[in-house]
Amino acid sequence: MMNKILAPLLLLFFLSISCSDNSPEAEDNSNSGNPDLEDTGLYFPPINSNTWETTSISALGWNSNNEEQLYNFLEEKATKSFIILKDGKIVVEKYFNGATAEDNNPWFSAGKTLTAFTIGIAQQEGLLSITEASNTYLGTGWAMITTEQESAITIKNHLTMTTGLDYTISNQNCTNTDCLTYLNEPGDFWYYHNAGYTLLTDILSGAVNQEYSTYFDIRLKNKIGMDGTWISIGYSNIFYSTARSMARFGLLSLNKGIWDKEEILSDQNYFNDMTTTSQTLNKSYGYLWWLNGKDSFRAPTLEIEIAGELIPNAPDDLIAGLGRNDQKLYIVPSQNLVIVRMGDDTGEALLGPSSFDNELWERINLLIK
Repeated sequence: MMNKILAPLLLLFFLSISCSDNSPEAEDNSNSGNPDLEDTGLYFPPINSNTWETTSISALGWNSNNEEQLYNFLEEKATKSFIILKDGKIVVEKYFNGATAEDNNPWFSAGKTLTAFTIGIAQQEGLLSITEASNTYLGTGWAMITTEQESAITIKNHLTMTTGLDYTISNQNCTNTDCLTYLNEPGDFWYYHNAGYTLLTDILSGAVNQEYSTYFDIRLKNKIGMDGTWISIGYSNIFYSTARSMARFGLLSLNKGIWDKEEILSDQNYFNDMTTTSQTLNKSYGYLWWLNGKDSFRAPTLEIEIAGELIPNAPDDLIAGLGRNDQKLYIVPSQNLVIVRMGDDTGEALLGPSSFDNELWERINLLIK
């Protein structure tokens, strides 16, 4: 229903994407790369081009006999776009249910990974520190809590879903001051509270003295050849792009923030902290990234801890951006894999991990092993 409502708006919006993307500022390429960086053997597609090298399932020695059942499963589950990269090259690129490669689809909460990455860029530039109180950039009175309570909430709390703001309110997306009230000490409980995350947009804008979307375009999107844009829907900011753009960001993240030899996020301490357990309350959560291979996890909408791995059928070192309607960005460093799934609702209610992940990985494993 949302896609039908938004379709006319999105069509107009993408036909008139801001010309600022082509301005001298937006094309800032002052970092020409570090020639001393180690060659990882990964392929990176050129910027501002549709060219992308491919390799085949047979060339990799994968099991092509299981290819068709994977595609049938994806089509049955309302998938629009599906991509597998191996060593940066496209192995599989499929579009289903009337979708095309040019379609811009919502990342939903998988886009949280973009925000976490952009916060890291701002910190490496000295524009903020995630240990600072968020009211440093939000100003005072951004929530209906005391000044002392406000000053105790750090940017890191927003990144790790541990602000202590009350998530039991009727609209957990609401970022109005009267929706942001005290429940517990920051860092004492983990809950997937969207409002706490969404405020990071305003935090970053205040820190860089620039619109979040503009800073994101200049410092991240344009540097790796992504398309797409942020669109405000209600209280939420949703990123829309093609599947290939999601794959580009996945490739950047696979290479720990380095695009070919250009360091987009050179702060490796931040990158490692972002993609490993960020607090003791949810072992399977970094800075807005989901982590596999842990012995327990907490999931959106639930207050309980669940024993077991996030996605049992997936590799233990998998990190992921997971969004509503089963938007998936999977990254597997041990196998140099990036996998993208974009589409409509698969029938799963959770915003993050779901049984669809496990069923999908069962079929992926039959293909790649």
